[in-house]
Amino acid sequence: MEDLVESILDYVRSDYTDYAIMINGEWGSGKTYFWNNQIKKKIDTLNLNGKRYTTIYMSLYGISNLEEISKKIFMETSQLMNRNLRKYMEASGKTSIPEYAKTGIDMANLFGTATNGNKVDYSDFFATDDKVLCFDDLERANVDVIDILGYINNFVEHDHIKTIIICNEKELSTKIKNSNLEMKTFIATYLLDKQGELEKKDIPMVKKIQDKIETVFDKAIDYERIKEKLIGETFEYAPQFDYIINGILMRFEQNRDLIRFLRENTELIISTFKKSGTRNLRILKHALNDFNKIYEEVSKLYPNTNNRVMQTMLIFTIAVSFEIKTGRIIKEKFKNIENNEEYKSILVSSRVLMDDRQFYIKEFDGNYYYNFKADYRFFKFIEYYVRTRIFDMKIFKANMEEINTNPNDKKVPSYKKILVEEYWKLPDDKFTQTVNETIEEVKQGELELIDVVKLYEYFVYFSKSNLISNDITTLKTIFLNGMNLASLHSSYCANVDEELGKVVIREENQNIDEEMEDVLQRFEELNEQLLEKEYREKADSIFKCIPIQMEQFYARFDKECDNIPILKYYDAFQIFQRISCASNEDIVLIKEKLIKRIKENKEVATKELENLTRLKRIIDEYNEGKTTTIKVVLLKEFSKELGEVL
Repeated sequence: MEDLVESILDYVRSDYTDYAIMINGEWGSGKTYFWNNQIKKKIDTLNLNGKRYTTIYMSLYGISNLEEISKKIFMETSQLMNRNLRKYMEASGKTSIPEYAKTGIDMANLFGTATNGNKVDYSDFFATDDKVLCFDDLERANVDVIDILGYINNFVEHDHIKTIIICNEKELSTKIKNSNLEMKTFIATYLLDKQGELEKKDIPMVKKIQDKIETVFDKAIDYERIKEKLIGETFEYAPQFDYIINGILMRFEQNRDLIRFLRENTELIISTFKKSGTRNLRILKHALNDFNKIYEEVSKLYPNTNNRVMQTMLIFTIAVSFEIKTGRIIKEKFKNIENNEEYKSILVSSRVLMDDRQFYIKEFDGNYYYNFKADYRFFKFIEYYVRTRIFDMKIFKANMEEINTNPNDKKVPSYKKILVEEYWKLPDDKFTQTVNETIEEVKQGELELIDVVKLYEYFVYFSKSNLISNDITTLKTIFLNGMNLASLHSSYCANVDEELGKVVIREENQNIDEEMEDVLQRFEELNEQLLEKEYREKADSIFKCIPIQMEQFYARFDKECDNIPILKYYDAFQIFQRISCASNEDIVLIKEKLIKRIKENKEVATKELENLTRLKRIIDEYNEGKTTTIKVVLLKEFSKELGEVL
């Protein structure tokens, strides 16, 4: 790094230069930090032949026209100007100059007057041989890069001002290639059509369009041409991360407890950062800012949390930040994991059953927690905070209560030792005991239906590996009977694929293991029964709101029944009885809701068709021979419109 610093200083010290230099590096790798803390400070202290240098730094981030660059230069240099000139600029609203030195001199001669009335020569303030310009974030400007480089070339070629450009050339190349892509594609297609090339099948159409775009709009060639003219040397920035990370930690000096913890775990921070495989220090800064919040909340509400847990939280915060913010994974990879127990169950499944569908979680754990042992290593509140930017106190407290529960107070059920814990660490006698207790739990129907299915896959593995004496036929009988009992108290499992994905039951485009086929089929039947039971209970609860609690009925019907065929699971005659007891106004509103529902959601209505047809028939039978009243007329309209949409 010192060699790079000296090379840049050699450029500044040179008596005469007609070129700029470029510092190239990845986003977030600390290029600006390098400028501020190593280059700028040394340039500002240079004294050559009695001349002191002044650095002028400008970020081009978001710049939308060249005038804004001029404005930035002027604002940066205005501190050198006479107070009278500055006062004039403020009073007249002048904020920009069109050219660095020439216009500055013109403005000084035109507007500046000393207190004794004499003209002030402001050219002294615009001397160019003691200035060093630094343009940062070239690739993030909203101006054509060719125009910006041409603009900068004025300073370099004509005024010989020392100029340093900081950028990420990789992103710059992508930006040049992809700018105005829709317009370029349209014009390229138009030209190909005029040339009769669209009809030819000799080359794929996409390739033809790409080639035409490169021929007509190849800005990359223009960029290379002007870069060759403007840039004399390009330096690749390879940061010293240890040095920079120590500098980042200094921002937490005011929190003595936190900075002490971070200093003690600097190696852990650096190690986790390097495992991310990126050079993005900006993400690390954000992650440490997030950990600052986490550390404060844990220290305030759970001060007795042990140091190992805090270290794991630090690793997890940094790791999740990099995985999400670099776009390495979609956020849903972590979103669907509810707690540490689920996280561990996925790891156990991937290790024991070689489940490649959970490969990412296995890789994440193996990468960031390599040689770091911790029982609790997934924190939902941290994942949620990084992903949504919301610090959810409810999730936080639930996680921390679980973490801080005395291990002696935790009675882990035997089946969880198989699904969640690393059971292979159990002594042989404890393993046998765990297996026997789990079988007993299955026999008694004490578990959730979905857990029985997942356990069966493990027991098939145990049997095939001769870890247990039970044969597969006997196991299947035990588990099928256990599933029947479990279904009496279990809840419907909506995310079946996700849950079963935690064990390697079925592979895409492959047949299900023979041992699993009967169990899976029975599970699907029982799970469907649980769904119908859930719908019946919901329908009973909602329709009982008619006619007394109509507001509650409307709210729940709209919110809970949009994609549920709820009318299939409530007796049509009871629906009619309740509707007929409602007020005339509510009869109209109920009718409108049902008609709208049928029109807008035919898929759901199809499942309700039989009951809706029966409801219409019951209404017609009720109206037959009735004396005309408002309610009878409304019910007839109800039947008529229902018949039309059905």
